Amino acid sequence: MIIDFHTHIFPDKIAKPTIDTLAVNSDAKAYTDGTRDSLLASMREAHVDLSVILPVVTRPGQFPSVNRFAREITAREFSLGEPNLISFGGIHPETGNYKQEIDDIAAMELKGIKLHPDYQKLFIDDIKYLRIIDRAAEKGLIISVHGGRDVGIPGEIHCTPRRVQNLLKQLDPDKLIIAHMGGYDCWDEVEEYLVGRKLYFDTGYSLGIMPDDQFLRIARGHGTDKILFATDSPWSGQKENIECIRRLKLKPEEENAVFSGNAVRLLKG
Repeated sequence: MIIDFHTHIFPDKIAKPTIDTLAVNSDAKAYTDGTRDSLLASMREAHVDLSVILPVVTRPGQFPSVNRFAREITAREFSLGEPNLISFGGIHPETGNYKQEIDDIAAMELKGIKLHPDYQKLFIDDIKYLRIIDRAAEKGLIISVHGGRDVGIPGEIHCTPRRVQNLLKQLDPDKLIIAHMGGYDCWDEVEEYLVGRKLYFDTGYSLGIMPDDQFLRIARGHGTDKILFATDSPWSGQKENIECIRRLKLKPEEENAVFSGNAVRLLKG
């Protein structure tokens, strides 16, 4: 079984212009066209069983539409032998009613929330994020956070490993994920500040970019029971990322944990 814990899609009517704009801004290749059908086709080719969609709310007024789409695409019943999708909810730190919005996400039976400090222009250890994370943890939600540099947004990094360390000094969430192996392009700092701490890393947009020896050092130093397979599709290919994991020649129990075991435990918890 393979679960991709970090993917993105958009409603059909805005998918192409959104992907085109992001690809130009990031100077990146898109492996799908950003639609649900394109991701499902990628999953079939790569033999991915489940993809987790992570929506980003870039302004507070997007909350209703983003989370309505999240609910619509989340499978209510899983089809064996077919690729399935679930979506997390999205929330903006500048919302005027964060408690109600978190409660609404939980009431929609979405499994978690996505935060993107660079797009949302706020540091991850700001009180506005801390209170959202604390409330989400109370509700049993998974919290997935973009970590490190975003290749499409030049300038200051809003979620550095050191700021995550500061967050963890103030909060103790059970289900916190820092994407991109703890912080894209900040992996030396990940080793210094985050390895071994109580949180998960996902592999999105890191496999084949960070050195293999550093990936293995971080994964095993942190614990392969806290690493989640992820691609950041459409910005890297699912089939290609699976090949990267298999090339690393992890022990069978490590590979199974990364591909699905850790994800199943999180989603069922």
